[in-house]
Amino acid sequence: MSVRAKKHLGQHFLKDEEIAENIANSLITDTYNDVLEIGPGMGVLTKYLLKKEYNTHVIEIDRDSIAYLETAKKVQKLDINIIEGDFLKIDITALFGNKQFAIIGNFPYNISTQIVFKTLENRHLIPEFSGMFQKEVAKRIAEKEGSKVYGILSVLTQAFYDVEYLFTVPPTVFDPPPKVESGVLRLIRKEDYSLPVDEKLFYRVVKTAFNQRRKMLRGSLKSLNLSDKLREEPIFVMRPEQLSVKEFIDLTAKIEQDVIRD
Repeated sequence: MSVRAKKHLGQHFLKDEEIAENIANSLITDTYNDVLEIGPGMGVLTKYLLKKEYNTHVIEIDRDSIAYLETAKKVQKLDINIIEGDFLKIDITALFGNKQFAIIGNFPYNISTQIVFKTLENRHLIPEFSGMFQKEVAKRIAEKEGSKVYGILSVLTQAFYDVEYLFTVPPTVFDPPPKVESGVLRLIRKEDYSLPVDEKLFYRVVKTAFNQRRKMLRGSLKSLNLSDKLREEPIFVMRPEQLSVKEFIDLTAKIEQDVIRD
C-alpha cells in the first residue's frame, strides 16, 4: 500500500515504514485471532498487519481513505475487512460477537481518550491494545502515582490493563507533521480484569477525587456524603495523585461499606 497521507479529523498520517512496522510488531499476545485497526488512512500500518496471521479488520470514517483501501484490496487481492464508520459509534458485538480481538492504530488525537474509554467498557473482548497517541496523553495513561500527570485516565486504565510506554515518535514522520511528539503504548489486559467493588462507584470516586486534585480527599470527596468517622481515616488527608490504583480500589470498598452502614 502507498504511504500517501493526509490530515483528516485531527489525524496526522504516518509515513515512516520502520515505525509502522514497529507498531504492528507491538502486539505480542496470542489470545486472539482478530485485529481491528482504527483510522488506517492509506494503509501504511495496515500492510504490516496483513503480513501476520491475524484476521485484519480496519475501520475508517474518511470516504477518500475508504475508496483508496477498497481499490488496494481489489487490485492487490488483500485479505482485509474494511468497515466504513465511526469506532466510537459502532456496536462492537455486532462486528465480533463474543470473539476476542486486539485494537491497534495511529489514533486521531482528538478522540484518542474516547477510544481508550470505549476499550475499557468492552475490555471483556479486548485482551490487547496498542497504538500511537499524542505523547502527553500516552504519558498520562502510563503514569504511576506521585506524578502531576497521573489522573483519571491513568487510574481507570491501569485498573484493568498493564500499561507499557514503548517509544516516542517525532513529528517529522507524519504528513502533515503535528506540533507535538507522539508516544506508542501497549495495554495488556490483566488476568483478573474485574473489580472487587462496585464499578460505577469506583469510577465516581476516581473522577470526583481528581476533579479537585489539589484538595485532600477529605474535601474533594465531600459530595459523596461520607460519615465523619470514615473521613477521619488517614487516607483522607492524602491527595488523589498520591493513591495507587489498589488504594483507590480499597478506598472505594471503604466508601461502599460506609454507604451500606448508613
